[in-house]
Amino acid sequence: MMPMADKGPSGISLRELDPRDRYKLLCGVVVPRPIALVTTLDESGAVNAAPFSFFNVFSENPALIVLGLQHKPDHSPKDTTRNIHRDGEFVVHMVDEALSVAMNDCAVDFPSGDSEVAATGLATVPSVDVKVPRLAAAPFALECRRHVVLNFSPDRELLVGEVLRIHAREGLVDEANMYVDLDAYRPIGRMFGNLYTTQRDTFALARESHAQWLARQDAKELKDA
Repeated sequence: MMPMADKGPSGISLRELDPRDRYKLLCGVVVPRPIALVTTLDESGAVNAAPFSFFNVFSENPALIVLGLQHKPDHSPKDTTRNIHRDGEFVVHMVDEALSVAMNDCAVDFPSGDSEVAATGLATVPSVDVKVPRLAAAPFALECRRHVVLNFSPDRELLVGEVLRIHAREGLVDEANMYVDLDAYRPIGRMFGNLYTTQRDTFALARESHAQWLARQDAKELKDA
C-alpha cells in the first residue's frame, strides 16, 4: 500500500486570509446571528440608529450584552461608537419581521449627523433609565449603559453593556414566569450578504441529567441486544 501523501495542515488559517475574506467566512459560518438595532444620541440631541449583527447576550448576573463595533476605513469611529464613547448610554432593539425593512434602511450610509430615525420616520418614546429614546415599533428594547470597551485593533472594539431595563411589546412576555411568546415575537436573524432568516420553524431538545442520559443509553442497548 502506498503511503498517503502529506496534505499539510487541515482547515483554513484565518491569519493567512485577507480581512475581507475572514469577514465573509465568519459571517457565513456563524449563522444565524441576532440583530441589534442600536439607538444613541449625537452631540446635538439627534437620534442615531444603526444595526449590528456582531451582537449577543453575554451574562444574566450582571445582565450584560456584547456588541462588536466597527470603525470607518480611515479608523475613525462611526456615529454609534462615538456617541457611546461620549455618553455611555444606548438602547438595543431586537428586530422582528415587521421591523426588518426599517432596520435595513438604518444601514444606509447617511452622512454623519443625519438622523436615521428621522429619515425613516420611526417613532420614538422616552426611555426610563437612560436619556436615549427607544423605538416604539420594536418588539423589545433594552436600555443599556456602557460597562467596558475593549480595543482589539484600529478597526474593532468590543462593547460590553449592562442591560438596565427591558421594554416589551404588549403580549410578548408572560411576566408570571418570564416566558416569551415566540409565535407572537417573530424575530429575524442575520445570515450573510443580503440574506436574513425567520425563526418560524423550531424544535425542542430536552436537556437531560447524567442519570437520565445513562438510563436512555441502557434502554437503547437492551433494545439493540
